Amino acid sequence: MLAQGMEIGGFTLCERLHAGSMASLWRVERAGDTTPMVMKLPRVRDGDDPAAIVGFEVEQMIMPRLAGPHVPRFIAAAGFDAPQPFIVMERLEGPTLRERLDAAPLPADEVAALGAAVADALGDLHRQHVLHLDLKPSQVLWRPTGEAVLIDFGLSRHDRLPDLLGEEFRLPMGTAPYISPEQVRGLRDDPRSDLFALGVMLYHLATGQRPYGFPGSVRGLRRRLWRDPVPPRAIVADCPPWLQEVILGCLEVDPAARWQTAAQVALLLRHPGQVPLGERAGRLRRDGLRTVSRRWFRALGEEPRASGPVSRQLAAAPIVMVAVDLSHGTDPLAEALRDTTRRVIQAEPSARLACVTVLKVARLANDTMVDASGQHLHVKGLVELAHWSRALGLPAERLTHHVLEAPDAADAILDYARANRVDHVLMGARASSVMRRHLGSVSSQVVAAARCTVTVVRVPARAEDD
Repeated sequence: MLAQGMEIGGFTLCERLHAGSMASLWRVERAGDTTPMVMKLPRVRDGDDPAAIVGFEVEQMIMPRLAGPHVPRFIAAAGFDAPQPFIVMERLEGPTLRERLDAAPLPADEVAALGAAVADALGDLHRQHVLHLDLKPSQVLWRPTGEAVLIDFGLSRHDRLPDLLGEEFRLPMGTAPYISPEQVRGLRDDPRSDLFALGVMLYHLATGQRPYGFPGSVRGLRRRLWRDPVPPRAIVADCPPWLQEVILGCLEVDPAARWQTAAQVALLLRHPGQVPLGERAGRLRRDGLRTVSRRWFRALGEEPRASGPVSRQLAAAPIVMVAVDLSHGTDPLAEALRDTTRRVIQAEPSARLACVTVLKVARLANDTMVDASGQHLHVKGLVELAHWSRALGLPAERLTHHVLEAPDAADAILDYARANRVDHVLMGARASSVMRRHLGSVSSQVVAAARCTVTVVRVPARAEDD
């Protein structure tokens, strides 16, 4: 029996924080260590769910491999070969997302801000080859610095480790309101399953209701294989079309029809004006009998298919940023950059393209934001970007345009790439000059500091002169 004051693995139990069906959580201390810590101890009594034991093994495998601000810091663990198995991790004092549901429906800008933070955390987790697969509001916490933190990896899967839960159990694993259609069918290898759960949370925050209720059986879970939810705008009339587009894009039955990565969802939520408004945005009723029947027959006869490694799925849906210098009009460099962009996008059919230009402003002085003809420079930049990108022939849902106002072009490009988890930056570089060699070109600064792939496009000096 666990009791306050007991010592386990060099840690002293101080206070029980939670007692769940699969594990209990205790605040613990260790001599000479001031780190706030929590110990997780599995339930291993006769008659307890065996999935709790396997889930604990899964979390023991995964947590030491995770790092970064979006997960608790791993401290120590002991396995089932020890007198008492446990996991010790950083203790977070922040509130959970569950507390915000009590105030739902929330304003659209708050829903978007919360959703973007969770999408950032999911994207970071997926890049570490981990699918959460049990995402829900009670498992999202907040650091004082504002980052969302994901906890509880007992039902998760690491792409490079054995999937113990998938190998040992056949029933759907997850929490009923949030589990994705493909998880209901037994698939545990698709990062878009976590985007479905994110969509459920966004729906609840925006409407005050769960899109699929709280089904208590596998039969109830299977309804989401063919039945779509009531559109948010049919519940909350002032829900903006762009937010409904994002939410329903996460909740598509077919993963291929959803937004493809967490980074793409975060980008949309942070730039509502760039959300492509399709049929989903204006929907006010659920799909008709013909569509639902077609999904029902497909679900009846279709065999589940694995999606492949997480890293390969993420690589197939990158965010590509092209930094366009509009100051020289349609010169040969702009044409060469467009040709390179076209080749990259054609090779990545699920990629999203963010066209960016930098409007340089003074650091201290107040700049005039209109040109000699009275046209607003920011609007003018958006129009010119749209004109530059039109020849690429991309559909609206794969293309956004952004004018960044900043005193330093390289810093603006780098900040945008970091904030939006850009995978590939494309930009042009003009012929060398004495000033560029002395001060450093924008492209060289971006290449030196970027955390992603950077492609620099040049044209022969003679072509630039022409």
